[in-house]
Amino acid sequence: QGQAIAKGKNLARTLGNLPGNLCHPAYLAHEAKNLAKQHSKLTTQVLGEKQMRALGMNALLSVSAGSEQEAQLIVMDYKNGKPNAKPIVLIGKGITFDSGGISLKPAATMDEMKFDMGGAASIFGVLQAIIALNLPLNVIGIVAAAENMPSGTASRPGDVVTAMAGKTIEILNTDAEGRLVLCDAMTYAERYQPAAVVDVATLTGACVIALGHSISGLLSNDDTLADALLAAGQYAADRAWRLPMNEDYQQQLASTVADMANVGGRAAGTITAACFLSRFAENYPWAHLDIAGTAWVSGKHKKGATGRPVGLLVQYLLDQVGR
Repeated sequence: QGQAIAKGKNLARTLGNLPGNLCHPAYLAHEAKNLAKQHSKLTTQVLGEKQMRALGMNALLSVSAGSEQEAQLIVMDYKNGKPNAKPIVLIGKGITFDSGGISLKPAATMDEMKFDMGGAASIFGVLQAIIALNLPLNVIGIVAAAENMPSGTASRPGDVVTAMAGKTIEILNTDAEGRLVLCDAMTYAERYQPAAVVDVATLTGACVIALGHSISGLLSNDDTLADALLAAGQYAADRAWRLPMNEDYQQQLASTVADMANVGGRAAGTITAACFLSRFAENYPWAHLDIAGTAWVSGKHKKGATGRPVGLLVQYLLDQVGR
């Protein structure tokens, strides 16, 4: 188990450490197809922008609108459980480079935004690990891959888009793009009638302020799922801490022109981001892991991806089969 988890973490590190000019959405799609070629229990399907547009994934597509790189929705399906058993769906934020878009980030340390696909990288690592462990489960890994860039075609602050779920979103800040790709991926996950959905994302700087770089943030609409993830993280030395997600926080996402805004202000930024996502998780048990503080290490001489939370997620899956 230790070797399988270590190799999974190393795969996540390798993908995370690649520069954005090499590791773009098409590269992640290629790697997912290669992983499936190596393992008969895994199949990979990739949806391009034409297919996503037909499905109404306008929130996700609003993020890639400013980039020459086409967005990719990557679906990796691991079938090794009972044929009728509901799958566990893991969704990774795959922003291969995040400039902030029109809401441009400061130049300092922007190079580290190649790590904004840390959630996606962890999904690859988890799947490699559970394949090696031959876990008797059905697990689907979904990666919402896009590049967030400023250009004449990029989304503007104030734009309104309709997500796949039919809900309208006022984009107040184009740098709050992770939730926009995730919400459409979460709606797409409904077709699998999942037993549970866990999304993993380097989502908010507020999580770094709240929890630092040692512990990931966890928010959920289901106590049983949240407790299982917390216990797995504790056992795997890949800890998370649960934050509240009370109805009061939802009010911060109010918009005068749409069903919701994509940001709720500076206060409780990690919580309001999860509140946004919760509106697209009404039909299944769901948990959100904010790994903005734990997915990589900053600094000129020690910069690099950590491979987290592969350990937590693999342990959670091991616990589902009693190992």
